[in-house]
Amino acid sequence: MAESKRRGEDAGDDGRRDERDEIVDEVAADDDATEADEPVSRGGTATRSRARAESADSKPKTRTETGRVGPFARIARFFREVVAELRKVIWPTRKELLTYTAVVVTFVAVMLTIVGLLDFAFAKGVLWVFGNPS
Repeated sequence: MAESKRRGEDAGDDGRRDERDEIVDEVAADDDATEADEPVSRGGTATRSRARAESADSKPKTRTETGRVGPFARIARFFREVVAELRKVIWPTRKELLTYTAVVVTFVAVMLTIVGLLDFAFAKGVLWVFGNPS
C-alpha cells in the first residue's frame, strides 16, 4: 500500500515509463555531461576542458566506430528515410483535393484582380501627377 502512494506515482501507473520520461532523463543526463565538460576559469591560468583531455589520451577510433559511411550508403539511407516519411503522410481524398484546388485557384484569381486594379490605379495616378508626355 505504501509503495503505490509514493510521491509522483499514481496507483494505476504500475511502474511503467512513458517516452516523455525517457526524453527528460536523456536531457538531464546531457545537461550533467555538458556541465562537467566545461572549463572552469580560476583567474589568470589557462584551463582545458575534460573532453579535450580525454580525447587526446584515447586511441584513434576506427571508421566503423565513428559512424562515418560512404556516399552511396548516405544516398541509400536518404531514400529509405524519404519513403518512410511518405508512408506517414495522410493523403487527401479526390473530393478534398478538388476542394483545395478550387479554393487556391479562387484565392489566386481574387488576389490577381486586386493587384491588377491597384497597379492600374497607381499608374493612372502617377501619370496624372507627373503629366503625360504624349
